[in-house]
Amino acid sequence: MRNVLIIGFVWPEPKSSAAGSRMLQLIEAFQLQNYHITFTSPSSKSEQGADLESLGIDEKNIELNNSSFDTFIAALQPDIVLFDRFLMEEQFGWRVTEQCPDALKILDTEDLHCLRKGRQQAYKDQVCFNDNYLFNDFAEREIASIYRCDVTVMISEIEIDILTQKFNVPSNLLLYIPFMLDGISEVEQHKLPHFSEREHFVTIGNFLHEPNYQSVLYLKHTLWPLIKSKLPKAELHIYGSYATQKVNQLHQPKDRFFIKGFAEDVNAVMKHAKICIAPLVFGAGLKGKLVDAMTNGTPCAMSLIAAEGMFGSLEPNGFIADDAEVFTSQILELYTNESLWEKKQHLGFKSLNSRFNKLYFREQFINRVQELQKDLKSHRLHNFTGRMLQHHSMQSTKFMSRWIEEKNKHISST
Repeated sequence: MRNVLIIGFVWPEPKSSAAGSRMLQLIEAFQLQNYHITFTSPSSKSEQGADLESLGIDEKNIELNNSSFDTFIAALQPDIVLFDRFLMEEQFGWRVTEQCPDALKILDTEDLHCLRKGRQQAYKDQVCFNDNYLFNDFAEREIASIYRCDVTVMISEIEIDILTQKFNVPSNLLLYIPFMLDGISEVEQHKLPHFSEREHFVTIGNFLHEPNYQSVLYLKHTLWPLIKSKLPKAELHIYGSYATQKVNQLHQPKDRFFIKGFAEDVNAVMKHAKICIAPLVFGAGLKGKLVDAMTNGTPCAMSLIAAEGMFGSLEPNGFIADDAEVFTSQILELYTNESLWEKKQHLGFKSLNSRFNKLYFREQFINRVQELQKDLKSHRLHNFTGRMLQHHSMQSTKFMSRWIEEKNKHISST
C-alpha cells in the first residue's frame, strides 16, 4: 500500500480554524486514491483536535531534535511526505531526505507566512505595507523551504503572483489549490433563513491567530461605535476558539458587543446572522469565515485584506472597504436593504460554486502529484536552486539539531 506521511505544525482542528478544514480536504484527496495516511505532529493535541483515527488515519506524536524520528520514518518509508507549513520542513525536511530520498516532498503553506508577518509589522509600525516589509527573515526561510520541496500547494492566486513576481520562484514549483468545497444547490439555498428571519452581525475566528484578535480590537474601538449608533437594536456576536482573558474582557453587553467563545456549530451561528463582518487589518491566505458565510447565505462586510484571493473576477458577496466611514455607510445599506442583501447573497452562492469546486481542484492536486512521481528525478534535476539549498541548509540544520539533541540528553542525565 502507498503511504503518505503528514508532518503537522498542529493537529487539525476543523471547528476552530480554516487551516484545520483545509488539511482534512487534502487528506480526503489522498484517501480517495487509496493512500494510507499517517499524521504526525510535535504539538500537543487539544480537545478540538479532529479524531483522525476514526477516519482510518494513524496518529503519532514526534519530537523535535530527536533521532527517534529517523527510526520511525525509515521503517514507514512513505511515498509522499507533506509538510504542514514551512516550519515543519525546516525541522524535519533534512531527516526525510536522509532516510527517504525518493519520497515526493509537498509543502502546504496554509498562507504565505512572510506576507502575513510583513503586513503585521507594517501595521504595528503604522505605515503602508511595502517590499521592505515583504522581504523579511521569514521570507528568506519560507522561500528556501519552497525550493527544497518538489511542489508547494498555495491556497491563494494572489500569493502565487507574489512568489513568482516578487521572488522569481518558478511556477512549476507551485500549485494553486484553494479550499475544496461541495457546492450549494438551489434546493439548499432556498432552505436557508431569509432576510426577515435574520438579525445582528457575526464574526468568527481562532483567537490564537493574531489577525483575528486585532480585527476584534478594530471592531471594538473604531467600527462598532459607528455602526451601533446607526443601528440601535443590532448586536455584534463574536465567536472563536481559545478566547483568553484579554479577549473576554472585551465583552460589553451594554454596548451590544458580545464575546461568545467557541462555536460548536458554525453553520447554526452563521445562517441566522444578517451580515458576517470581517474587517481584518492584516493577514494572508483565504478566510474561512467568508466561506462559512457564503455557505450559509450570509453577505459579508470585508476589508481588502479579508477579501483578497476570494472572488477572482467575480463580484463579492457584500462590499469591500477599508475606510471606517465608508464601511459604516455601506454596512447600514446592506443591513437594511432587502433587495441588495438578496443580490449579495446570490453572488456568494455563485462564488462558492465556481471558485472552490471540490471535484475540479481535487483532480488538479492528484494529477500533479502523479506527474511528479513519474518524473521526479527530472523535476529535481531542473531545480538546481533547490538542490543547492538542500545541500547547504540541510547541513547547517542537521548539525544544529544534532547539537540540541545531545544537549538535551546531557540535561536529562544530570
